[in-house]
Amino acid sequence: MAISVNFKGSVFGVGDKVVVHINVKEGESSSETGKTRTQVFEGTVISIKGRGFGKSFTVRRIGSTKVGIERIFPINLPSIEKVIVKRKGKEGVRRSKLYYIRQKSKKEIEKIYSRAARRI
Repeated sequence: MAISVNFKGSVFGVGDKVVVHINVKEGESSSETGKTRTQVFEGTVISIKGRGFGKSFTVRRIGSTKVGIERIFPINLPSIEKVIVKRKGKEGVRRSKLYYIRQKSKKEIEKIYSRAARRI
C-alpha cells in the first residue's frame, strides 16, 4: 500500500489536490497529422495502487452537475504531461484509500481540509 508517488519530480500522496495535464490526440486516430491538445483534470487523489511499473493513482472531482467523476491514471502513461500539486492533504494520513469521500459532498470535503489545516 503506497501512500505517496514520485512522478517526474513532483511528489504527491493520498488526500492531495492535484492537477493532471494529459495530451489528447484529436481527429482521426489513424492519421498522423492530427492535432494534439492538453486536457486538464483537477481533483483529489483518493487511492494509489500497485508498485513498480504497474502503479496507478485515482483522482476524483465533483462535476458541474454535482456528479462525482473519477479517473484512474497509470504512472507510466506516456500521455501524462505533468502533475501539479495544488494543495497538500493532511500530514501523516492514516488511510491509503479515501473511498469514504465518495459519500461526502463538496462542502463536507472542504470542511475536512480546513480542519486539518487548523491543526498544523
